[in-house]
Order: sequence, then C-alpha cells, then structure tokens
Amino acid sequence: MERPDETTHFGFRDVGLKEKQTLVNGVFHSVARRYDLMNDLMSAGMHRLWKDAMIVTLNPPRGNAPFALLDVAGGTGDISFRAAKASGTGFRATVCDINGEMLAVGRERAIAQHLEHTVDFVEGNAEQLAFPDKNFDAYTIAFGIRNVPRIPMALSEAYRVLKPGSRFLCLEFSSVDVPGLDKIYDTFSFRVIPQLGKAVTGDAESYQYLVESIRKFPKPKAFADMIRAAGFSRVKYDIMSGGIVALHSGWRL
Repeated sequence: MERPDETTHFGFRDVGLKEKQTLVNGVFHSVARRYDLMNDLMSAGMHRLWKDAMIVTLNPPRGNAPFALLDVAGGTGDISFRAAKASGTGFRATVCDINGEMLAVGRERAIAQHLEHTVDFVEGNAEQLAFPDKNFDAYTIAFGIRNVPRIPMALSEAYRVLKPGSRFLCLEFSSVDVPGLDKIYDTFSFRVIPQLGKAVTGDAESYQYLVESIRKFPKPKAFADMIRAAGFSRVKYDIMSGGIVALHSGWRL
C-alpha cells in the first residue's frame, strides 16, 4: 500500500507513486499511434539493432518445443513479433502492458503480420502481474521499466512468474560513457527530441518526460544490483552504442 509520503520521479519532478502512473499512462495514450515512428526518428533507426540484439540473446527455440515468453510494457508488440519470427512452432508470447491504447496498436499490428494466434495481448500492471508462479520460459521488457513507479516490485514479479532455469532480459536506455558523445547526446535529447515529438505527434511535453526519465534511471551497475536483490543469479549487462542503452540479463535458478 502506498504511504502518503512515498514519492518517485516523473522525469525531473518528484511525484506521488499513484500520480506517476497516471502521468505515464497519459504520455503513452498521447503518443501510441506514432510511437514506433518516433522510435525510428529518435534513435536514427538504432532501436531496431538494439532489439535484434535482445532477441539474439533471448535465443528462443527454433523447433516445436513449447516456449512461453512474457513481454512486459511491450504494448505495440515489437519485441514479441521479433521473437516469434526467430522461433519455432512451439513459441507463444504474452504482451502485458498497462496502457490500453498501446495494446490496441499491438493487436492491429499482430493481425497485419498474421501473428494474432501466436501473440496475446493482456492489460496489466508490471508491479502486480495476473499470472501464476513459475509460468513463463522468459521475461522481456524493453524501454519500459524506467516508467514503472516501483521498480523493485516489478523485478520481484518477474522473478515470481518465471520458471526455474528461465531468463530475465531488460533493454533500457543508460548513461553515455564516451567523452564528447555525452554532450552531443544531451543536446540532441533535450533540444531535438521534444521538438520531434511536437512535429510528429503534436506532443512535446511527453517526449520531454521520456528524455528526463532516462537521466533519472539507475546506472547499469546499480540496476544490476537491483536485479540481484530480486533473487536473480548470473546477472550481467552489456553496454551498447557508447552507453546509450544497456541490455541486462539475469537467470532464475
């Protein structure tokens, strides 16, 4: 239960936990229809390579062995579709997202790609998943965990719903660690991205939040420690593109 004094970050602002969830929902309701286009513009298409690297690391079975993926905060289905196309006939994915507008986009895309029988879409909260214990063979979350008000609760839920021997993968923006690139990245992030958001979606404020939320997210080592604290073993992370993103991995053993 939320205490009256419990706060978290909404970008650079301190807000109550419930208020953050409401504000985040508003952001993704606003940008859902243009979300994937904005990802291309903001990353110069690099998000596709980062997601491909996540699927290579996931390495889903290519035969007919059953494999159940839970993709959290994956509303538009991008990760699940990529995993489905890299998998065999035994693959099934469940996309769980708190935002119904994003899920609606994902369902439309699944039908367009003839994946509606392979990928299911469920509205739900990462902090309190409506799935049984030890139910999935893998858990993925891409560019979503920084929007969760209580990240430790989401990590604990990830551990709970995974089968022993299964893997947790988190792709998230990180901290640029290349001298010179950090200043270029900051300038692009704070001056260009909100204006792109305004031009493409009519909403600069939502993209200002998304940029700020990246800066408030824990550094890779600190986030790895949080994953360990949730119970995961063999935790590691790989830095990509000079620190723009990091792919964290852990196993439920």
